[in-house]
Amino acid sequence: MTRQTLTAACTVAALSLPQMAKAEPANWQIDREHAVVAFTIMHAGYAKVLGRFSEIEGQFTYDPETQELGEVRATIGAQSVDTDHEKRDNHVRSPDFLDAEANPQITFVGTGSTPETETTGTVTGELTIRGVTKPVTLDVTLNKRADYPCCHGKETLGISASAEILRSDFGSTYALPDFVGDAVNIILEFEAIRSE
Repeated sequence: MTRQTLTAACTVAALSLPQMAKAEPANWQIDREHAVVAFTIMHAGYAKVLGRFSEIEGQFTYDPETQELGEVRATIGAQSVDTDHEKRDNHVRSPDFLDAEANPQITFVGTGSTPETETTGTVTGELTIRGVTKPVTLDVTLNKRADYPCCHGKETLGISASAEILRSDFGSTYALPDFVGDAVNIILEFEAIRSE
């Protein structure tokens, strides 16, 4: 066999080998029935008020094997705020705080992620409240990844996340600094279903 023939044979053999295509990260949807966005804020230095939003939807791409995360988007209905006190809720919706009539959506768009362990890491993104956009970093923990034990039976992620923001960064300065706190602690607990 000549050198040219050997080279050609090797080339054909190489081209005929199965090509390992890189798997694309899977698409995941936040399960609205199992999702909570809560927050705490100090009231007059005495105790923290706990509130939550009942309207949330979002999606992202994620590869559990490589921890590659992308296309993170979440939307929260500002009008859905609930602190278990109707008069206070209406005030929180007002221009003093969320200005929810003029800005009905709170949005988060991911810009990057950094894994720290197999189950923890950070997610950076742009948070928009009251029409003002600021960078935010979330501390994220993957609690569980498994096929759901009932109902839809699809692969599901259980996720906890948290962050701290200053409401003054978003233009809400009502009753600062003594009566209503500036720091807002955000807590997220949700399940996400693989949507492929």
